[in-house]
Amino acid sequence: MAANIRRVVDTAGAPRVSAVAPISQAVAVGNTLYVSGQVGIDPSTGKLVEGVEQQCHQVLKNIGKILEDQGIDYNNVVKTTVLMASMNDYKQINEIYAGYFKAPYPARAAYQVACLPLNCQVEIECIAILGKIIDDTSSGGKL
Repeated sequence: MAANIRRVVDTAGAPRVSAVAPISQAVAVGNTLYVSGQVGIDPSTGKLVEGVEQQCHQVLKNIGKILEDQGIDYNNVVKTTVLMASMNDYKQINEIYAGYFKAPYPARAAYQVACLPLNCQVEIECIAILGKIIDDTSSGGKL
């Protein structure tokens, strides 16, 4: 069996998450990029921005910088997981999320959790495909 090559992604455009926990910003294996959960830390200050809307924008900007570093963008994201401190923020988070991701949207799960790192209000992780993606609109979603 052929070996798979793992590449650790570390871009200055997003916060160095290893300062918060023993994790990588992202890891690429083959043509798949696994982006660790991002929180609303502004990489220029190293501080968590305030408010759920500002945090959500910062999270998605941080993800965007990691994707950009790999030569891809939000269109390459095929799966996200959204963790939030309160489901009362679900509508606001969805509105902001829709400003970054366009149809066809990635598959997604969204959960309210008891506590997030740094007492932030939102965390998002994602899986993206490296390289060009062509959407199949002819199959009606059937394989």
